[in-house]
Amino acid sequence: MKRWIGPLVPPLIAVFAALLVGAGFILTVGQDPIAVYGAMASGVFGSAYGWGQVLFKATPLVFTGLAVALGFRAGLFNIGAEGQAMMGSFVMGVTGAWLAPRLPGIAVMGVASAAGIATGAAYAAIPGVLKARFGAHEVINTIMLNFVAAALINYFGHAAFVHETVHTPELPPAAMLTRLGAWWPPLQGSPVNLSLGLAALACVVVGLLLWRTPFGYELRATGMNPGAAEYGGTRVPAVWVKTMALSGALSALVGVNFVLGYKGYFESGFTSGVGFLGIAVALLGRTHPIGIVLAAFFFGALSQGGLVINSLVPKELVDILQAIVILMAIVSHETVERWMRKRS
Repeated sequence: MKRWIGPLVPPLIAVFAALLVGAGFILTVGQDPIAVYGAMASGVFGSAYGWGQVLFKATPLVFTGLAVALGFRAGLFNIGAEGQAMMGSFVMGVTGAWLAPRLPGIAVMGVASAAGIATGAAYAAIPGVLKARFGAHEVINTIMLNFVAAALINYFGHAAFVHETVHTPELPPAAMLTRLGAWWPPLQGSPVNLSLGLAALACVVVGLLLWRTPFGYELRATGMNPGAAEYGGTRVPAVWVKTMALSGALSALVGVNFVLGYKGYFESGFTSGVGFLGIAVALLGRTHPIGIVLAAFFFGALSQGGLVINSLVPKELVDILQAIVILMAIVSHETVERWMRKRS
């Protein structure tokens, strides 16, 4: 029982502390915290549409959370999920727009997805190779590559974007994923789509990869002690490169949700921090696929709840709650770990 309860304590403390601090912020603007939180809960969970919005917002966070978590497991801090998602999604949108007049819709989806995933993997492999070959720290490289990705998209976007817009040509309906509202009427109007199932599949695949494959064992061993892993026969530099590539591929799946499942085109700036928020999701979820799903759902609910209560409190409340969750997730994790070591 302790094995399961221990990992749950830090995230629960982080969430409770964030809500407590948020309540203080609400009081300072002259509102009742209970009424505000009640309105948030009612608006988010009181209708099928609210649930659909939360699931839609949580889907990309699952992808970036898994991407960051995979890096953490290998001892890598991938802060470049934002740029990897941008690059993969851009190529996905451009490829889909070019193929749409030439291939059936299902083929467009498949090829565009594969092109975007390959681009995300290749882009993330760059800092992996730099670390493996030259010892360059992945934090600096991935941060800088975020800016490079934005610059590249702005440059190539002049030719790829529709005139006087910042998005690629729109895909035909046949080349897009089905929205869940088509199967369950209460969700009609919500953008949640079949990429939600892809996010669930990604969690299963990452879980099997980490705990049921030789590479997963090498990855985790590298994260715990690179020197010992190398002494045991693991090619640590190769693990770093492969892990970063897989991380980039997962980040690129964000484009499936937006480009192929929602808008039908790539739009500059659509990621809006989803890569950086993936770091918070990975931390709160303790780098475990199940925890990442729960953390992504929590942040998705916060995001949607912020829209619901926007007329009652400033929109910065959501940013404050997210920041407190991240800080408390780190602090409470260390505190609980120290306390458990003293008890053992």
